Amino acid sequence: MTEPEIVDDFYGVYLLYNINPKFKGRTYIGYTRDPNRRIMQHNRGTWAGGAHRTSNRGPWKMVLIIHGFPNNISALRFEWAWQNPNKTTRLQHLDLKRIPRKETEFQFKLRVLSEMLRVGPWYRLPLVIRWLENDYFEEFPPERIPPDHMIICHGPIKSRNLKKSKPKNTIVPTIECLICSESLKCTEKLTCTNPNCNLVAHICCLAEIFLSPGEYIPIAGRCPFCNVKLKWGDLIRTMRGCNQLTTNDDGVEREVDDELDEDVICTQDKGFVDNPSWFLDCNEDL
Repeated sequence: MTEPEIVDDFYGVYLLYNINPKFKGRTYIGYTRDPNRRIMQHNRGTWAGGAHRTSNRGPWKMVLIIHGFPNNISALRFEWAWQNPNKTTRLQHLDLKRIPRKETEFQFKLRVLSEMLRVGPWYRLPLVIRWLENDYFEEFPPERIPPDHMIICHGPIKSRNLKKSKPKNTIVPTIECLICSESLKCTEKLTCTNPNCNLVAHICCLAEIFLSPGEYIPIAGRCPFCNVKLKWGDLIRTMRGCNQLTTNDDGVEREVDDELDEDVICTQDKGFVDNPSWFLDCNEDL
């Protein structure tokens, strides 16, 4: 059995597929910080923390998960848009609807996903499209292939999210930014992923080098010191003390803030989508 890849600072949006003959083909989209625990909750029912719409309708399989979001709000926005493609302003121009008798519910969800990964703000995020069940794998159509900086991979995953410890009253040392020559805190420095490079810089200083006119979120660029091509997502994760999002890394322990518990966030449940007042405030630009 393939060993699961360990990913720190995990925020994921997953797609479930129902294999119960009575409900076969139904799907469910959700958010989680622990995919292995979450699928067990769905299959055990609401008493174990599963969602109302999946309770007593299993078994379910978690076939696909998208991760690499910078925080829980970013992941929840993605989840809401995937669930409601005709309500999010990012996709309304496409008028996405399932094609009767030609497209299953599962295929429609994948088509929506392929469109989402190619529009802002998501197309600039360092996302990973991970197939957890190879039997359900489908290639993206040539006209809707995700951006090159996104990783498409296969295999199990294990999240590692530790509670953030309380900050100690210690003085954080400062060093010099090698781009602007001003001081910056050691805890806020960006460093090159090339171990032989001495780059140390402010986030804004390096972002300014990577960005083109009219852009706000960097995707990738070349190190101004060693000329190695760098992914912005890798730089930020390294700054936070996390492993880079590749298919072979073993992971490094990381303390993160577990702000929201997926056990109580079931955004497809009745009552949430009908009146998502708190969440819509976070989705005004979607």
